[in-house]
Amino acid sequence: MEMKHLHFNTSIGAKKPESIRNKEAACPFCARDELTNIIEVDEPIILLKNKYPVLENAYQTVLIESDDCHGDLSTYPKEHLHKLFRFGIEHWLDLEASGIYRSVIFFKNHGPLSGGSIAHPHMQIVGLDDIDYKETVDPEMFEGIVIAEEENGPRFTLSTKPRVGFYEFNIEMTDACYQERFAEYLQIAVHYILNHFPFKANSYNVFFYHINGNIYAKVVPRFVTTPLYIGYGLPQVPNNLEWMAEELSRIYFNVPQTV
Repeated sequence: MEMKHLHFNTSIGAKKPESIRNKEAACPFCARDELTNIIEVDEPIILLKNKYPVLENAYQTVLIESDDCHGDLSTYPKEHLHKLFRFGIEHWLDLEASGIYRSVIFFKNHGPLSGGSIAHPHMQIVGLDDIDYKETVDPEMFEGIVIAEEENGPRFTLSTKPRVGFYEFNIEMTDACYQERFAEYLQIAVHYILNHFPFKANSYNVFFYHINGNIYAKVVPRFVTTPLYIGYGLPQVPNNLEWMAEELSRIYFNVPQTV
């Protein structure tokens, strides 16, 4: 398969504000009256063009999730949770359907190990001119131990063939219509990572995929990446996946653990 690389503009990157580690830095997303290039507003949600488009040959937008700088996906009230994901998924799929871009990616960074720079809760929707992200997607990376599922509805699993390695949570639904349990399962995965994970975790990513009529979200707790993956592309699978799946079922779905 032909390798593809995104090109990063370092001169723009050097100007980006950073408020995840630098707690004294002013948050650009809190200064809502100063925001420019706004695409759509659904209070308190704002979609706008990225002021620092570091990726070349790409159309970059930012989805500000809330007017609360300390808000978090893991604790959003259900009404706001569904409003946010209806809004985000609609704009992502609309940009994809426009046919302007070869592919459109939708993702979220949270925490100091996530690769993000702004602490204020937000996601990004990026149209790629020359790269089709789906060429790097293997369907088996969404396979896993079932934690919860709805009949003819969303499914929540723990990857048995993770993309990068160790623990990755998958949520899937059909693209026919938005289903509320999709966002609720995603919220549970994030809440578990931040509050019940067996290793202290303060960072995660959420990646969305639109493949063969289905929408997938992959929720990945972030730690220092294993050198076996960095150097050789070898994902590792831990030996306690069954335990973790049962633990999630016990905590969030009141399913007794097996002996």
